[in-house]
Amino acid sequence: MGKIRLTMAQALTRFLDNQYLLVDGVETKFIKGIFAIFGHGNVLGLGQALEQDCGELVVHQGRNEQGMAHAATGFAKQKLRQQIYACTSSVGPGAANMITAAATATANRIPLLLLPGDVYASRQPDPVLQQIEQSYDLSISTNDAFRAVSKYWDRIVRPEQLMSTCINAMRVLTDPAETGAVTLCLPQDVQGEAYDYPDYFFQKRVHRLDRRPATAGMLADALALLTAKRRPLLVCGGGVKYSQAGLALREFAERFHIPFTETQAGKGTVASSHEFNLGGIGETGCLAANTLARQADLVIGVGTRYTDFTTSSKWLFQNPDVDFLNINVSAFDAGKLDGVQVLADAREALSALSALLAQPDYRTGWGNAIVEARSAQQQETARVYAVEYTGEGFVPEIDDHLDRDSVFAEFIEKTDSLLTQSRVLGVLNQHLPQDSVIVAAAGSLPGDLQRVWQNHGEHGYHVEYGYSCMGYEVNVALGVKLAEPQREVYAMVGDGAFMMLHSELITSIQEGCKINVVLFDNMTNGCISNLQMEHGMDSYTTEFRFRNPQGGKLDGKLVPVNFAMLAAAYGCKTYSVTTEQQLIEALADARLQSVSTLLDIKVLPKTMVHKYLSWWRVGGAQVADSEKIVTVARKLQENIDKARDY
Repeated sequence: MGKIRLTMAQALTRFLDNQYLLVDGVETKFIKGIFAIFGHGNVLGLGQALEQDCGELVVHQGRNEQGMAHAATGFAKQKLRQQIYACTSSVGPGAANMITAAATATANRIPLLLLPGDVYASRQPDPVLQQIEQSYDLSISTNDAFRAVSKYWDRIVRPEQLMSTCINAMRVLTDPAETGAVTLCLPQDVQGEAYDYPDYFFQKRVHRLDRRPATAGMLADALALLTAKRRPLLVCGGGVKYSQAGLALREFAERFHIPFTETQAGKGTVASSHEFNLGGIGETGCLAANTLARQADLVIGVGTRYTDFTTSSKWLFQNPDVDFLNINVSAFDAGKLDGVQVLADAREALSALSALLAQPDYRTGWGNAIVEARSAQQQETARVYAVEYTGEGFVPEIDDHLDRDSVFAEFIEKTDSLLTQSRVLGVLNQHLPQDSVIVAAAGSLPGDLQRVWQNHGEHGYHVEYGYSCMGYEVNVALGVKLAEPQREVYAMVGDGAFMMLHSELITSIQEGCKINVVLFDNMTNGCISNLQMEHGMDSYTTEFRFRNPQGGKLDGKLVPVNFAMLAAAYGCKTYSVTTEQQLIEALADARLQSVSTLLDIKVLPKTMVHKYLSWWRVGGAQVADSEKIVTVARKLQENIDKARDY
């Protein structure tokens, strides 16, 4: 056995460069590279190691720690979790900035390797710059905050500890059931400490991602449940996409005439035009899916974790005889809603169940309901895509008690735009390349997209809604572009989320990785404005308004922002859009560019798509001066009584 004397950071770099993943006979280098922002907590340790010998790892310079970690998450998600980027930051605030991204990755079951610098293991110079001291426990640092949002967490306080730590990190990162953020905290003194590592630690390691088959007993239970039901409904979750089970799900639906619906993570696995695809389901679901969901006597959840947005807070499935069949690689998710559990890879389970179900020549009893639901959906999609502002008295899709005529008049005066959000989406859906990828995350756009967006290309729908993280959109577009450089990538983002974080837009320019930012500016956190007004409140601190000297509240005039000018300063090709013709021309010209672009589109507030046959439980005041709020509180309990308890 040979020995190699290296610093801990040098050993870590060499180890990461030799990890591979084997899926269905195809071997892929697992760690593509590292996003880095260097500070005193990592530059002389891991930074020195990368400068000396980074191997084949590609090192990217991030602009914001959260932003670069989002980019890494987007890359891994677009690669179907089969290849990742690591991220390194300095100690303290640099590390803390990645906590939100860690939570986003873990909530969405996406592998993300974080390597934050840490305080001195020796404690000799304590307290060092950016160290938080807790008098009750001197072992605590900022990085302990990662524990709550990581699937695996470790602090390497001795260089030899690196070996067992790395093995466990890779175990979690490559496990489809357990994956998420993995945080390895690197004390800045230990990063530079040397150790004689065994050479076999650095040998090429191939991590086999085996497809877990369903047991005979599980399949028998599933078959017994299925054959007893007449109106089953499939829910296509993200697990179908990551398992590459789209074809298996499509064939299963076709063979037995079972309609399927989509979660945010599952949408884009099968084209929207498929005859059994009912579209998005749940609180942000569409008319077709939610209509049939209320009638289903069996819900077959495939690779879904059944969030409250998928189940409408466990309220959506109103058939008193409804049962659940859960196909999932995760036992934690398979056990939800008291479902019959098939603990297996989605593709393997669907194929096995299809073979068994064919024997009794099973058919569903949906009759013409699927065709009728899809027809109604097509008509509704066409309607909302065609909605145009018609002048004073115009009733927007979100018809709440906003003083809309005065708000519209002010908005039009400031922007010269009469565009509605749903009409802009219709134009985009028509004019974007069919093989492009759209990215979204928070605000009203994910709801609009799940309800009416018609997906054409494979894996062209990349929406994060497990954590609904504002600031995900632009940064992840860079990660998607790194994953699929041959495709056009469009980050669809509201003005609120864009202002919150768009740091890696500059990195996209630096790297020559063109992305397109499609910015919907309605001068409002529109999604939350809708929510508060739906539940009896007035518009309160969700519109972007100047502080009014009369009364001191934020209810003055709207605050206009020229986002095109901002992006132009970064080096983007930009477009100011206030008419449909300008939008069409901008989209065509943006495709000709080699540099990142931004379309600053001014859209009237309240013109997003409304919800369909759903309910979402949110906390509301049971006591209030407003009778509207009290009335909503009474209705809340009525809907809770209609929902499942667990």
